[in-house]
Amino acid sequence: MEFTGKIIAILSPKEGVSKTGNAWKAQEFVVENHDQYPRKMCFEVFGGDKIEQFNIQMGEELTVSFDIDARQWNDRWFNSIRAWKVDRVAAQPMMQQPMQSAAPMTPPPATSAPQFSADNNDDLPF
Repeated sequence: MEFTGKIIAILSPKEGVSKTGNAWKAQEFVVENHDQYPRKMCFEVFGGDKIEQFNIQMGEELTVSFDIDARQWNDRWFNSIRAWKVDRVAAQPMMQQPMQSAAPMTPPPATSAPQFSADNNDDLPF
């Protein structure tokens, strides 16, 4: 899945050590789209190498590719939105269209109104 928008918040990184003794690092970011009614999405980047690779900055326009997963804890369910790819949105240059010379408009040729005969049962002109 993908979501495109502007980074509006960068949360503090979280670090820890797994049960197996491996160190881990994760950081969350909030992105807001530009729809008529803007929506926000908080996503996570997992792994110090990915955090450095993506190098997400405040105010950037990004397309975030992510996976959604859910996990249960104490009879409650929690969603996880984890980014696996981040692309910078290239600024769309404003292409100016060449001005076309305004040719004088000629009115369409005049046509006579359709004639209907009295024996025509159809009263619609088409």
